[in-house]
Amino acid sequence: MKPSQTDVVVIGAGIIGSSIAYHLARYKLRVTVLERGDIASGSSGACDGLVFLQSKKPGIHLQLAMESRRRFDLLARQLPVPIEYKETGGMVVIEIEDELSAMQQFVKDQQEIGLDVSLINRDQARKLEPHLSEHILGATHSLLDGQVNPISLTLGFALGAKALGARVITGAGVHGINTTAGRVSSLETDAGRFETDIVINAAGIHAPEIGALVGLDIPIKPRRGQIIVTEACPTILKHCMISAKYIAAKFNPEIAAGSGEGISIEQTENGNFLLGSTREFVGFDKRTTTDGLHRIAAKTAGIIPALKQVNVIRAFAGLRPYTPDGLPILGPVDDVSGFFMAAGHEGDGIALSPITGELIAQMIAKGKSDISLDDFRLDRFSVEEEKTEVSRV
Repeated sequence: MKPSQTDVVVIGAGIIGSSIAYHLARYKLRVTVLERGDIASGSSGACDGLVFLQSKKPGIHLQLAMESRRRFDLLARQLPVPIEYKETGGMVVIEIEDELSAMQQFVKDQQEIGLDVSLINRDQARKLEPHLSEHILGATHSLLDGQVNPISLTLGFALGAKALGARVITGAGVHGINTTAGRVSSLETDAGRFETDIVINAAGIHAPEIGALVGLDIPIKPRRGQIIVTEACPTILKHCMISAKYIAAKFNPEIAAGSGEGISIEQTENGNFLLGSTREFVGFDKRTTTDGLHRIAAKTAGIIPALKQVNVIRAFAGLRPYTPDGLPILGPVDDVSGFFMAAGHEGDGIALSPITGELIAQMIAKGKSDISLDDFRLDRFSVEEEKTEVSRV
């Protein structure tokens, strides 16, 4: 079979790979997306739909999220699938004094970056959301947070890319990447050979497997998140919510160890609640557990007591691509010319998908991106390892 030639190969048709393909196709490049399963068959199809800015670490992480959020309104008009994007506003619920102290500094740092967020007391929080428990200490609040249908958004990017001329090939696992003089030259796949000099690894939790094909050690591992889905019911919540424990679990393990993992609460456009989630390192096990679901139910009902009267209709679990510092791996790698990374977003893939796709596409089509991605490069981990080794001497 004659090899297929293409300008760029994107490995993975989840939210990140599909967004990159869509933005690359807008530059009139020949784009081929290779997905071993189906569109949105991995993490992007097993998550909630929060577009939450307040959960992002102050600095470049939050700056990217703010830029990404500005693009959702336009995407809702451009993409060929309704993505159900709504600016609901968001709240981070604070339950204990240690969380309050941590969130005071967190909010201050976010405000300095330019996020419109405020710290409010219990009465102010319950005025905004009367169903909140009386035991909370307060919350942070931002009007900029929202929600989207993650599967629809992924399909929108993928179908939008196809409409612009991209090829999206499912059932096409990649099992070999060939290089010539240190540069990508072709790929061996279940769909045949593809000749290209640019490969983008957007394979999510499977990104390390793709990296290993070119000798790269990529520090991404799966982190399971279980989610409860309830029956549809009248509107109880106006805002999307997470607990301060969620942020603690992500950025401050000391607080998380004392107060446990955080939760998220989202009422969808149809009235169903999505209640999550656990944060578990269990390999590639996507099963739900009685213990995990009981923890979610107890913690979410502790914040919104009215949930005790709502029936659960199903549950599912997804695997998030975790990195050691909680930030994605983006951009070119030093050791293999033409090989780009776009993975490791963990629970931020939905919120960061628009800006990730745009910036990676800019790097390839124009040679540089409007926002530097140097802080997200793969080699930051080798630098950290060197620092650790020096400190041990």
